[in-house]
Amino acid sequence: MSETDLPVSLPIEAEQILELLPHRYPFLLVDRVTELVPGDYLTATKNVTINEPFFQGHFPGHPVMPGVLIVEAMAQAAGLLTRFSHQVPADQRMAMFYLVKVDKARFSAVVVPGDQLRIKVSLKRQLRGMGLFEAAVHVDGKEVASCEIMCAARSDK
Repeated sequence: MSETDLPVSLPIEAEQILELLPHRYPFLLVDRVTELVPGDYLTATKNVTINEPFFQGHFPGHPVMPGVLIVEAMAQAAGLLTRFSHQVPADQRMAMFYLVKVDKARFSAVVVPGDQLRIKVSLKRQLRGMGLFEAAVHVDGKEVASCEIMCAARSDK
């Protein structure tokens, strides 16, 4: 599928992301989608500002974005890729997907206020309501974090 065949135009801005993900401030960690190939990969950005509430305690005088929130940003990007891969119209409810597994998490540099995260997630495989994704985050072209993420659709049983 080419960019001209997409059901939306790029970039996908925050207002549209709010229609696609259930997350809200302060836990919405994706600001914009800049690249998208449904069923394959998605690239998104997150602008890290000193106003983020977690910087008050992590760490006073030396603000560092918590690694768990960087992983959460990757998971949210995977959720967006899942949403676009299934091409569910925004006005229709899609199954809720939950983060169920994180493997091979690596953090190679700290993320600080003023950084812009470039988040890339790729679908490795999908099986029976679960998706396995490779994810990486870059700041200024340097990889700062990576992991494998598994997400699963909520079971109503």
